[in-house]
Amino acid sequence: MNWWLNPLVVVTFLPLIGVLLIALLEKQQVQLIRWMGLGTAVVTFGASLWLLAQFEAGRGDMQLLVDQPWFQLGRLAVHFQLGVDGISLMMVLLTTLLTPIAILSTWKAVEERVKLFMVFFLLLETGMLGVFLALDLVLFFLFWEFTLIPMYFLIGVWGGARRIYAAVKFFLFTMAGSIFMMAGILYLANAAGSFSLLELAANRAAFAGAGLWLFLAFGLAFAIKVPMFPLHTWLPDAHVEAPTAGSVILAAVLLKMGAYGFIRFNLSLFPEAAVQLAPYMAALAVAGIIYGAAVAYAQKDLKKLVAYSSVSHMGFVILGIFALNAQGVSGAVLQMVNHGISTGALFLFVGMLYERRHTRDLAAFGGLWKVMPVLAALTLIITLSSAGLPGLNGFVGEFTILLGAFGSEVLGTFWFAGLAAVGVVLAAAYLLKMFEKVFLGPVTLEENKGLLDLNAREIITLLPLLVLMFVIGIFPNLLLNIINPTVEHILAPLASLVR
Repeated sequence: MNWWLNPLVVVTFLPLIGVLLIALLEKQQVQLIRWMGLGTAVVTFGASLWLLAQFEAGRGDMQLLVDQPWFQLGRLAVHFQLGVDGISLMMVLLTTLLTPIAILSTWKAVEERVKLFMVFFLLLETGMLGVFLALDLVLFFLFWEFTLIPMYFLIGVWGGARRIYAAVKFFLFTMAGSIFMMAGILYLANAAGSFSLLELAANRAAFAGAGLWLFLAFGLAFAIKVPMFPLHTWLPDAHVEAPTAGSVILAAVLLKMGAYGFIRFNLSLFPEAAVQLAPYMAALAVAGIIYGAAVAYAQKDLKKLVAYSSVSHMGFVILGIFALNAQGVSGAVLQMVNHGISTGALFLFVGMLYERRHTRDLAAFGGLWKVMPVLAALTLIITLSSAGLPGLNGFVGEFTILLGAFGSEVLGTFWFAGLAAVGVVLAAAYLLKMFEKVFLGPVTLEENKGLLDLNAREIITLLPLLVLMFVIGIFPNLLLNIINPTVEHILAPLASLVR
């Protein structure tokens, strides 16, 4: 098979074909542009299912490798190197699923510069897929930085009143972290003579002496992207000002790039530093869980509430990663998928409500169950999923993470799990408060009495996510059977260090 027909190459660059086709259309052909963007995203999702069919679930190593020489940097060769394992496969499927759903949500929400919007959105999809599949550090860095450009414009052009401030803040925060990561990449390449993640992982002794500093250099970039407390301050602004589709992708996929980076690079390349710093990372994760939940409870703006809930929920992901055992890391990967589904759905709900009322103030609602029963029923499922109700996807991920943290040898105490469990209670509090303020009680405002319930397009937008909430909640092994072998493979070098 020619390398450009490899499923990884096809999935990564299919969105660019859509970009080229949209570029040929006149900007006045708005409906055709929308259908072209949606069609491209759906075909890309289909290609990711083809990738899933090619994947061998019982293996933990990299599969379907692509390795082509690209260019020389002095004595070092940069390769176009892609690969997929159980963790990156989950992220690819999440990305390709959420992209068409996010595009479908823009049908009425984005009415200006639709052609440019679709171009940036599909470019963003290629960048995100490249991050999850790249195995050459230079290639990874290029994809990582590339995602900043379309997201910057999605916020800065189609965002709210403070969109420029939010876009610049998002860009500068991420760029600041990337500077340290670039320094780490250059040091690694100089010490080990390669940019290949696979070769670096096999030659850790070449840079073991600088492992702690390299962990911090990479970790800062990933911590900003997650974002971890106290580096989270860019996120609420970005979420509040971004258009609905931008908020969905930001929460569902872009934040996962940071957590994915911790697993793929920090655990794989710097295991000694990971063990040494695990209690400190767990402490920051728990602080983020409690802080994010407490601030979410205090919010009066729906979008800010969901944004701060992301800070809290991603804290669980980091806690699971740095439990440094199979339960914790597998739970973290599963929760990355769950958070993408549940929080993506929450942002879709907020967007649908905003299109009708043009406000996100909790005080502007109340009693909407009587007016919009379909939206109310679907939002109840989404709320309970995000709150971690047993039987839905959120419970499985959080429970597995807490189990891993409770039994973690490297953390050495049950307090991390105990304090994180408080975050579960707080999540139920702020999510149920949100639902009560919006849907329960009497309809007190005249503006709310004539609101239209969801139409067929909006139900179709939410339906795949709702189905997955039940499927993952009831049959989590469908995902865990793919995730677990890779987690065991990554954790193998840490086994002797943790004991």
